[in-house]
Amino acid sequence: MVGATTHILRASLRPKLYRDIEIDSGKALYDLAEGIVGAFDFDFDHAFGFYSKLTGHYFDSPSKYELFADLEGGESDAGSVKGTKVAQAFPDVGSKMLFLFDYGDEWRFKVEVIGLGEKVPNAPYPNVVKSIGTAPPQYPNPDEGFEDE
Repeated sequence: MVGATTHILRASLRPKLYRDIEIDSGKALYDLAEGIVGAFDFDFDHAFGFYSKLTGHYFDSPSKYELFADLEGGESDAGSVKGTKVAQAFPDVGSKMLFLFDYGDEWRFKVEVIGLGEKVPNAPYPNVVKSIGTAPPQYPNPDEGFEDE
């Protein structure tokens, strides 16, 4: 592709609850994480990681990128979320990873590349291009269950 490119990724909590986010392909995974969390109206206040295993023991993923790898004194055998570009972790349309936000509450987002685009000068990235479903509260009331749509 000539010129600067973008990745269009679908971040979903369930099939009918997702956000499509367009981001500059040269941005770091850290920026993508911040975009996903913001798209669901969550506070960007917890550690996170991206894992190639979508289910099961995600810590055993062959490809993984964690915030812990970027923290001074942090212990992680994963790649850096600040030093890894979106295009490196998600090379092709159809590439998928688990985005785990908040290791305590374990918000699990499936992230999949659904398209590639051309960067628009002066456009804000990341940008939510589609929003389906109502995001759950980040800290739900323990007396109320979250209902599937």
